[in-house]
Amino acid sequence: MKNRIKVERAEHDMTQADLASKIGVSRQSINAIEKGKFVPSAVLVLKISKLFKKSVEDIFILEDED
Repeated sequence: MKNRIKVERAEHDMTQADLASKIGVSRQSINAIEKGKFVPSAVLVLKISKLFKKSVEDIFILEDED
């Protein structure tokens, strides 16, 4: 699953650590999600979407192989 978290963070002038703190995960988790090494839970997806005031589909892109 691809995502636009890094882009959204940049637009909101937010570091990985800032985002991690706001949604209650580690910075390493945010890094892994951004790189596509970890698929976040539905709860994390919703928290990220709500924080950036975007729909899930605006941030996360489901690929054919997912």
